[in-house]
Amino acid sequence: MLSVIVVYLILGTCAGILSGLLGIGGGLIIVPMLVASLTWQQIPEQFIMHLALGTSMATIIFTSVSSFMAHHRRGAVHWPVVRQITPGILTGTFLGSCVAARLSGSFLRGMFVVFLYYVAIQMITSKKPKPSRHIPGKAGMFGVGNIIGGVSSLVGIGGGTLSVPFMMWCNIPVHEAIGTSAAIGFPIAIAGTLGYIYNGIHEVGLPAYSIGYIYLPALAGILSASVLTAPLGVRLAHSLPVPKLKRVFAILLLVVATRMLISIF
Repeated sequence: MLSVIVVYLILGTCAGILSGLLGIGGGLIIVPMLVASLTWQQIPEQFIMHLALGTSMATIIFTSVSSFMAHHRRGAVHWPVVRQITPGILTGTFLGSCVAARLSGSFLRGMFVVFLYYVAIQMITSKKPKPSRHIPGKAGMFGVGNIIGGVSSLVGIGGGTLSVPFMMWCNIPVHEAIGTSAAIGFPIAIAGTLGYIYNGIHEVGLPAYSIGYIYLPALAGILSASVLTAPLGVRLAHSLPVPKLKRVFAILLLVVATRMLISIF
């Protein structure tokens, strides 16, 4: 067990530094790392993606709080948008976890690969949506929340890669879009974690120290290390060429996605 904890402390260190340095969601980093480490632990193949996604969601509960509070102190959270979109977020995320529980690990891996390719291409091209719309009404926000929440739960992320472009498209300034997205990540993480616990709680054959599809040793190791190292990543961001590093990281994502794709077959 000690070697397992050490592995997850290392993963948390990498996740914390990269998220602080590049400003990207932890799920994009944590899920592939969890897949690799759970495979190394010889966890049954049919559970690996579900555990990776569920555990990633659980880590976001804690990281999103510190993130959105920091943005809130700077007045960068658009709380009316958070209130409007949260009902759809909660519904979509929980239903997404229910769908994920019924999908095979290979199918979930394929979905995550497609998402990684999408994010990597976005990072390389630096394409941003034109601010040509306004925030929709309650029904529209409920629908958008369902989409963002559903996709987020299926790929184990806090939703920033979807909610930030949506809000920028709706004429919300980029710094408010990022801060508001951080706040939206909290209900995504809560609903997703509860969904992965609920759908996995009676599953037979999960590894010891699991609560549903949440693997507690990974959660503890990743959180304890990432909380300490994320500020280091932020400090490095002020002294390193972040745009160039983002392109390098995007290429790394393409490599990771391709390796995961090959492993499916």
